[in-house]
Amino acid sequence: MKVSRIRKTNLFLANKGEWTFMRIAMITETFLPSTDGIVTRLCASIRWLEKQGHEVLVIAPDLGVSHFEGTPIAGVPAHTFFLYKDKKYSFFSRKVKKHLIEFQPDIVHVVNPAFLGVSGIYYTKRLGLPLVASYHTHVPKYAEYYRLPFLKPILWWYFRSLHNRADVNLCTSKSVLEELRQKRFKHVHFWKRGVDTAQYHPGHFDAEMRERLTRGNKDKKILLYVGRLAPEKDIEKIRKVLEESNDYCLAIVGDGPHRAYLEAYFKGTDTIFTGFLHGDELARAYASSDIFVFPSTTETLGLVLLEAMSSGLPVVAAQSGPTSEQIEHGRTGLLYDPDDTNDFVQCVLKLKDDHYRKSLGMEAHQTSQAIGWDAPSSQLLEFYKKTIKKHHRTAVLLRESN
Repeated sequence: MKVSRIRKTNLFLANKGEWTFMRIAMITETFLPSTDGIVTRLCASIRWLEKQGHEVLVIAPDLGVSHFEGTPIAGVPAHTFFLYKDKKYSFFSRKVKKHLIEFQPDIVHVVNPAFLGVSGIYYTKRLGLPLVASYHTHVPKYAEYYRLPFLKPILWWYFRSLHNRADVNLCTSKSVLEELRQKRFKHVHFWKRGVDTAQYHPGHFDAEMRERLTRGNKDKKILLYVGRLAPEKDIEKIRKVLEESNDYCLAIVGDGPHRAYLEAYFKGTDTIFTGFLHGDELARAYASSDIFVFPSTTETLGLVLLEAMSSGLPVVAAQSGPTSEQIEHGRTGLLYDPDDTNDFVQCVLKLKDDHYRKSLGMEAHQTSQAIGWDAPSSQLLEFYKKTIKKHHRTAVLLRESN
């Protein structure tokens, strides 16, 4: 397949040096109605890009949603995967080629390529289109949690092979960027973090939500966890806090393959499982809680940290590269040694002090207010522009050499 099958870009006006609109195809392993940090980031980026006059097509597993705020979603048949039976994925499909030819994008962004993303990379290269890929999930690190450590080298090879076919690769934390470079990923750049500071705000406190999360024990301090319920999240560590102190209760917001196990594990403790919460309901859950707990060390960013901080919560998180980039220990939250469960417990117990807890929460809120979605979305557009220029320079050099 040659580039002639796709319209040639005319976005750059050589006489003025200005850009007009572009058509952007985003191919993602996960999208609405699923909710996670990847979906949150994509939705924010799409809103901003559409507002600037660009046209976006999302190619994603077909989960029954055909549009997002006017942006079309081209569904690809989805199936369950044995490691995540509660979630559907799309695999290699010629439908991706069909959608790309019909949409005629100026650039393709493959998000977190693993299954469907393989189709995206293959057909993007076949059609001669500029390609951006972004890395969001540390899948190789998950192998240990699923008792498959021998797969780690194979997984690193697999994801490196996919990403190194892209003109530009993006990742969402500086520590992960350095790790990817050490693993011989090419053309890797840092994509800034963001949060909806209006959606996640202390002003969304709701007495009814607090009563729901405490099951009527409103005097207890609420430990809040938000995210997928999976083995690699280390949620089990939180139980030790509940055993050490009767002053706390736990609200676990989210769902996933580990939920049944966790419900049994936390049986007999003051813990509520809410399932997924969305939109204003999730914002009220953040603002009506007291402390956000984040035991995971496998995240590439953890957008829930920023959502909690913007909502005025101090964060107690396992120390890792991504968490250290977002939390200033002793000022906006507390970082504990992930290998020392007692250190986690002691950090949470320090926040029994109302004054200390509230001062950390206030600092967390104020710090997060400088972080919105405009800057990372604008940065993404610049990456698109540079990728298109780079791709066409390379194409010209190849033609000249032949």
